[in-house]
Amino acid sequence: VRALRRRCAIMRHVHDIAGHPPLRRQPAGFQGLARVIVGQQLSVASAAAIWTRTVEACRPFEPAAMLALTDKQLAAVGLSRPKIRTLRAIAEACTNGLDLASLHDASEQEVHSALTEVVGIGPWTADVYIMFCLGRADGWAPGDLALQIAAQRAMSLGERPSADALKEIGERWRPWRGVAARLLWAYYA
Repeated sequence: VRALRRRCAIMRHVHDIAGHPPLRRQPAGFQGLARVIVGQQLSVASAAAIWTRTVEACRPFEPAAMLALTDKQLAAVGLSRPKIRTLRAIAEACTNGLDLASLHDASEQEVHSALTEVVGIGPWTADVYIMFCLGRADGWAPGDLALQIAAQRAMSLGERPSADALKEIGERWRPWRGVAARLLWAYYA
C-alpha cells in the first residue's frame, strides 16, 4: 500500500477513502478453487452461507467426495446448476490429473491455461484464484465488474473501462496490482 500511495495519486486517494483492505486469502487447491466458484456473483453473506452448507455436505472436502454427492444434494445447499456443473468438472479434472498444488509455482499464464481448460472456468475465475488462493501480489482481474466500476469512479472516467482497458490501466500498478485491486474493491464497497 505504501508503494502504491507513493507512486500513484489515484491509489493514495482510494486508500484515504477506503482504508486498509482486507486480505481475503483462501487456501489453494481444490477447496480454494471451489470456494471461488461458490462465491461468484453473490453477496459476501450469501456466498458464506452457501459455502458453509457446501462444506458440511461434502466431507471430507475432496474431489471424490464432491463427485459422490448428487445434483439434488448440491442444489439443496443453494448451489445453482452452472455452479454444480463447474464443481463437478473441477473434481473430475483433479481426479484425472489436474494437480492444483503444482500451480503454486507456475507462471500466471500457466495457471490460466491449466484452469481455463476445465469446463466452467473462465479468465475471471483464474484471476481470482491467482489473487486469493495463490496470494500473488501482482494478480489482476480486469474482467471483474466491481473492479471496473471502482476504477471508473476513482479515475473519474466517463465510462466503465472494458476488461482490455482495465488490463492496460493496471500496468501502472505493477508489481502491486493485487494490492491495487483490493484497494479498489474496498473503495467500491
